[in-house]
Amino acid sequence: MLKRVFVASDPGRARLRFAARAVLGIGLAVVVCGLAGHSLVGAVTGGLAALLALFTVTDATVRGQAVTTALLPAVGLPVLAAAAGLHEHPVARGLTFLAVVGAGVYARRWGPRGHSLGVFAFMTFFIAQFLQATPGQLPELSAAVVLSVLSAAAVRFGLWCYERGRPPAPAAAPPGGTGLSRVTTRQAVQATVGAGFALVVGQLVSAERWYWAVGATWWIFVNTASRGETLVRGFRRLLGTVLGIGLGLLVAVPLDGAVVPSAALVAVCVFGIFYTAAVSYTWMMLCVTLLAELLYGLLDLLRPALLALRLAETGIGALGAALAVLLVLPVTTHAVNDAWIQRALRCVHACTAEAAARLAGDTAADPASRVAELEQLLGRVRLALAPLVHPLNPMPARKRRARQVIALLDDCAREIRGLVNVAADPEASHDVRLTAACWRVQAAVEALTDGTARQTVSLAPEPPAAEPALAHLHGLERALAELATPLRTPSRSPLVGA
Repeated sequence: MLKRVFVASDPGRARLRFAARAVLGIGLAVVVCGLAGHSLVGAVTGGLAALLALFTVTDATVRGQAVTTALLPAVGLPVLAAAAGLHEHPVARGLTFLAVVGAGVYARRWGPRGHSLGVFAFMTFFIAQFLQATPGQLPELSAAVVLSVLSAAAVRFGLWCYERGRPPAPAAAPPGGTGLSRVTTRQAVQATVGAGFALVVGQLVSAERWYWAVGATWWIFVNTASRGETLVRGFRRLLGTVLGIGLGLLVAVPLDGAVVPSAALVAVCVFGIFYTAAVSYTWMMLCVTLLAELLYGLLDLLRPALLALRLAETGIGALGAALAVLLVLPVTTHAVNDAWIQRALRCVHACTAEAAARLAGDTAADPASRVAELEQLLGRVRLALAPLVHPLNPMPARKRRARQVIALLDDCAREIRGLVNVAADPEASHDVRLTAACWRVQAAVEALTDGTARQTVSLAPEPPAAEPALAHLHGLERALAELATPLRTPSRSPLVGA
């Protein structure tokens, strides 16, 4: 698991820059809140608001990111006011929280912006519970949110806007549909039911920290689209929490809220959250758990018993999510992963066509943007197939075939990246054999995505090593040909089940 995090591919050092910028942006937000005279509670609120502003906004373009960031306070401040105002009214507070959960998940149907605003609304309510916010604290906390979002925006769009000048990567949207056939609608119902279970049982366990259970249910639903994905994410969240609590007993509890070392470790945790998010949910949860422990230490609330309570509430939240996805409008893994795999394959063809056009002299062709889109889609494919390759999956044949699909799609991505690098060379020239090879790639993709073809893709003779573009295309053809076996198995394919 450790190897997976630190040796995972990081094209353009995007994860490293993402994490480093987050530390800078959140640090600036906390400093600004301090200079504004806010209390420790206000500074914590500001830091968490900046974290969310930098973490959740994922629009494809810088302009889109700026618009979404500007909308965050408009969504978060009314929710914060409601959470603080209902502090002494537990029934109304709980019902309002469930409404925020349902609306936040349903908002995913509007793509990255809806997802970002939904997460920010939920987390604003959650932060109010975390800090036990009261109406008297509302002005300070509201100002902290606004100042911190502005600070995060200043870093993201001014001081360190590394996205500017890069081709936008279209964000992967969940499969569509209408009514209850739409995944986001089903998940909104599931999340509300699961959160309701977590809220009731969580309050029976702890009248003060019940919101941990609701938070666990919520975050298990984020970035998932099937019951298999949700169950795997729940397991990983629980595992990450256990590891984080163990580390907290060794690190956070002995520190006992010492400001300087705690602040330094908070920065390390923030970096870890952003750096590991794309490759390991377990590691991200370890960092989140340790971050929460350090913040409780700074607030002089951290005790070993509190860590045991957090584990119990996380287990309740995971159970609520599991029951909801299994019993309430379940979405099968097969229905989701087939759609993602087909989108990834079509993107492979689009990448190839753009690269070939660039090699042919078309300066308007932009294969780099297609590669960025392909990377996003492959990430969703891995997430969709995660239930089938999980160590606890009892069906070895499906696990083996699913791993083969992932490996071959990774081979496709590697060949595509090589082809695009060749196309970016101004000295590269067009070879007439590229056209034929691109046609073969198109035929291979059509054979894998039209739902009817069963033929094996014919391979061209191995091109000379001196012709790198053709070598990459030949490797791409081979990977697509080999994909026919796991994807076109007549029965019980690895994409069925869960």
